[in-house]
Amino acid sequence: MIDARDIIAKLRDKGHPTVEELTWFAQGLASGAVSDAQAGAFAMATLLNGLGQEGRVALTMGMRDSGDVMTWDLPGPVMDKHSTGGVGDCVSLVLAPALAVCGIYVPMISGRGLGHTGGTLDKLEAIPGYKVQITEDRLHEVVADIGCAIVGATRQIAPADRRLYAIRDVTSTVESIDLITASILSKKLAAGPQGLVLDVKVGSGAFMKTTRNARLLARSLVDTANGAGCATAAMLTDMNEPLAPVLGNALEVAVSMEVLAGNRDAAPRLHDLTVALGARVLELHGEAPEAAERRISEAISSGQAMARFAQMVSALGGPPDMDEDWHSHLPKAPIVFDVPAPEAGFVAGWQGQGLGLAVVHMGGGRRVETDRIDPSVGLTDVAPLGTRVEAGDPIARIHARDTATGQQAMAEVLAALTLAEAAPKLHPLVHERIDP
Repeated sequence: MIDARDIIAKLRDKGHPTVEELTWFAQGLASGAVSDAQAGAFAMATLLNGLGQEGRVALTMGMRDSGDVMTWDLPGPVMDKHSTGGVGDCVSLVLAPALAVCGIYVPMISGRGLGHTGGTLDKLEAIPGYKVQITEDRLHEVVADIGCAIVGATRQIAPADRRLYAIRDVTSTVESIDLITASILSKKLAAGPQGLVLDVKVGSGAFMKTTRNARLLARSLVDTANGAGCATAAMLTDMNEPLAPVLGNALEVAVSMEVLAGNRDAAPRLHDLTVALGARVLELHGEAPEAAERRISEAISSGQAMARFAQMVSALGGPPDMDEDWHSHLPKAPIVFDVPAPEAGFVAGWQGQGLGLAVVHMGGGRRVETDRIDPSVGLTDVAPLGTRVEAGDPIARIHARDTATGQQAMAEVLAALTLAEAAPKLHPLVHERIDP
């Protein structure tokens, strides 16, 4: 008979539990057979000593199978993308409909904001009426009809992860590569994709601040997902400045709509990374790289991705004319003002976490789970790295609910800024590709 104490002791002593033991432990997290104390001890032992590659796959699949696992019968491939989170990252809003135009079916199970990083579901809820929580049957209908749906997980998706995630947060074990891997992939693989591309962020606004740690996480995710039977690749992408020059829920929806309308200049890094990630998804399906990139670019520039996004919004309860009149549907903050540069110089650095927290402190994110989000607040016109400014030139624009929170945000934006006499060396948008 398997006992949680034996599994924990094996990990404590730097051994590797068997596939059967880890599968049992995942099921015990979902059923309650594993106590909170045992789950915490398991998390700490895993953080300190690791599970090994076979153990990562076993825990991931056990957590995936602790709840519902979707299956699909569609006339095309089912694929997905996942980002490890950053600031100004609204790729999903552009990528999912673009992939749908290319014949890929995208059931994208997304999450809410975490710490300083924004959440896709919070962004979509800035659209009046949009329902992020739907039944599995309705998800199947929308994906089959439109080709994509961006929604939240039901409580039946990977319940073992929901339990372990909460315990990791209070036991200082969030940083475990093994547990991060199992957490991300158990939810993604429960949606039943045939292929998956992972966008692992690196830099000041990312969870992983160094290339080494980002590479370790990406390699773990790719190897584990492929070991679980899902064709998966990853990219390490830059988060040393916001991906779009915009932070905040409604504001990020608006800039995504601009890109979908064919205005690449509204957020060139957002557009280019969407194309790169989308092309990698198509490559996993067997397309040549140049053809794949061309197809994604054309899906956006032609307006077809915009039309598909509007169809998805309407099907999920939002306004039927989102593609024609998005400006009138999105909430707007009553107080808008520029942040002036304190002196002349080049914009040499943005502390991404500081920018993200400035939005959170205005009400654009959660400090505790029960906080209500103000979707209208945030930042726009964030000056790209390398921009030359004079004293008093605008380096960002504040969108606030009131003067006090706006002034606090301005101070936080200035604290996150580094100016220099010389132009900085810029990082490439895509640092590395991690292939299967």
